Amino acid sequence: MFGGGGMNPRKMQQMMKQMGIDVTEIDAEEVVIRTADEELVFDGAQVTRMDAQGQETYQIVGSPETRALGSGEESADAEGAGDVDGDDGSADSGGIPDDDVELVATRAGVSEADAREALEAVDGDLAAAISRLE
Repeated sequence: MFGGGGMNPRKMQQMMKQMGIDVTEIDAEEVVIRTADEELVFDGAQVTRMDAQGQETYQIVGSPETRALGSGEESADAEGAGDVDGDDGSADSGGIPDDDVELVATRAGVSEADAREALEAVDGDLAAAISRLE
């Protein structure tokens, strides 16, 4: 689980438990880290979750495969699948999220079409789009 510098792993777990750190192994099949321009895909990685005073930390051990964004069938299937807040970028045009369009339309008191135009004109900057419409 950990490389405790030669320390017995059982003793290490006992010490961590005394400090209030809960360690759990996660049986993950695949881990994907998506950055602005690429994906790091870990197949069969070892994943450990540590919960220390309510703060969860994940440790991934393995060798990633690097893929460009949008390449491979899994990135197309997974697009939007991991989004919790519903902001999946499923905008009609320009890649402006529908949530952003709705927010600008509500704040500025304009139609969603006008809000989308303003957001596209300012490259998605919410504050700039609102001030442009007011």
